[in-house]
Amino acid sequence: MPAPEAAPAPAAPPPADLVNVQIDGVWLKFPKGTRMIEACKQAKKEVPHYCYHPKLSSPGNCRMCLVEMGMPPRPAPGQEPEKDEHGMPKIGWMPRPVIACANTVAEGMGIRTESTLTQEVRKGVMEFLLINHPLDCPICDQAGECRLQEFSVEHGKGESRFREEKVKKPKNVDIGPRVRLDDERCIMCSRCIRFTAEIADAPVLGFTERGSYTTLAVHPGKRLEHNYSLNTVDICPVGALTSNDFRFQQRVWFLTETNSICQGCGRGCNMETHARGDTIYRQTPRENNDVNSNWMCDRGRLDFHFVNSEFRLTDPMVKNQGKHEVTSWKKAIQAVANAAVGVKGEEIAIIASARMTNEELFFVKQLAKILGTENVDVIPRLGEGDNYLSAADKNPNSNGAKLILGSEPGSKLAGITELMSRGRLRVVLALGENLLKCGFERRDLEKIPSLVTLHILANASAELSQIVLPGNAYAEKRGSMINVTGRLQRMDRAVNAPGNARDTWEILRDLVVACGGSNGLHSIEDVFSRLAAEVPAFQGLSFAKIGDLGVPVLETDEKIPLLEREKERKAKGIIVG
Repeated sequence: MPAPEAAPAPAAPPPADLVNVQIDGVWLKFPKGTRMIEACKQAKKEVPHYCYHPKLSSPGNCRMCLVEMGMPPRPAPGQEPEKDEHGMPKIGWMPRPVIACANTVAEGMGIRTESTLTQEVRKGVMEFLLINHPLDCPICDQAGECRLQEFSVEHGKGESRFREEKVKKPKNVDIGPRVRLDDERCIMCSRCIRFTAEIADAPVLGFTERGSYTTLAVHPGKRLEHNYSLNTVDICPVGALTSNDFRFQQRVWFLTETNSICQGCGRGCNMETHARGDTIYRQTPRENNDVNSNWMCDRGRLDFHFVNSEFRLTDPMVKNQGKHEVTSWKKAIQAVANAAVGVKGEEIAIIASARMTNEELFFVKQLAKILGTENVDVIPRLGEGDNYLSAADKNPNSNGAKLILGSEPGSKLAGITELMSRGRLRVVLALGENLLKCGFERRDLEKIPSLVTLHILANASAELSQIVLPGNAYAEKRGSMINVTGRLQRMDRAVNAPGNARDTWEILRDLVVACGGSNGLHSIEDVFSRLAAEVPAFQGLSFAKIGDLGVPVLETDEKIPLLEREKERKAKGIIVG
């Protein structure tokens, strides 16, 4: 038996009070108070579970996490405790298993996760869970990522001794605008109930009846309709709760997962984009305890359908005799350069977007410098935040725009609008914004001799433009952004842009070159390296060093309400966190 060794370090600095715990014959050290299931996880020993979730309280419902436990016997008066060959106390094993999710480790404790007793009780739990469970895996949306499927293979008996009629329960129940319930699949883990009560502060779910007839239900007169309802689908270990938006759309094993960040507001929640081919089917939260924990709002996760829109711009176009005609990229870029080069800087305006990446904004700045204009700004978007994750700033990269362009978003728009209304602007570049939806008047846009739109969708402003350039959507690009708390994060490409649409940063780079600027930047990594050399906040960083969880680069006063409450609950020992 090996001598005691330190377990892998937990996420937070461990307290000084460590205890010795034997897990499957190996002695390790853990902070006092660590839950048994987390100690096993750190020791790389899997303990199957359904009801346990580190961000929720532990009710011990499912009993799937039963393990064999032992403690050193109390010695008789005057006797020394018996030691093993390594000087550690010998363990007396209890004849009854205990749940690992709600019990904590103690000095000298022993845990067995693979003993005969443990394996037998898991088989028993699985047999009871499957007694009334419908065999509808072929049509269940959870197939492929179902914990019940996985654990039935690993810990089940492989056959059922139950010969009676299964209990029938409600199916396809409409419990909210975005979630449906199949009660026959529910294993009563209560994760959804605890999430709505503890995280979303909307306790609308609960159990009714008893025993085999227990049913998950919405409280009378209530519906599961808050902005975080789809998180219940994520944490449901079976197919009891399914998303109306994703239901029957695609099998999960056909989907490719790509790490990205949400564009719905300035929070920049970490997420995974699930796509097949060049079509996005869903977005789900990705754990980042410095940004969004394990959660994500419904509005943000469902904001992807425009990427698959039939109104996507797919080819560059130039207006000829009042009608747009498809042209080549070379001719379209040159047409923009011909319209802008030689025009006085005060007669040119660039209206960019705080939805653009840092790399794209870098070229916006370069383009403005080449054209000699200071009429450069982004459209601010302020709304209402909530007491959870949604930020009041509805742009995902306002801090990046402020840092790179050197001005407060929206500070120059009044001046640009005035120049436009007086007919003083000869060239206006609208980059990533539909100006008619941003407060600009149609009559003012019609006064501009050369209006250029770079966008992903056909819109009213593009219709008025002399030149239209199709860019790429957030899911089709690589780049970085800075969220409202000052954290630099990156996104990766999940799907390809349609038709002849190109990467926005490449379009802007070519515009800079066509207007007389220098080249030499051929990848996002190259662009970020240039940014890191010019922007002090990025000094010492590379695109790769941003990592999947991002790095803080700015100090802001912004707090994340959900994470603040999570810290309080963790400090009280209610959750593991």
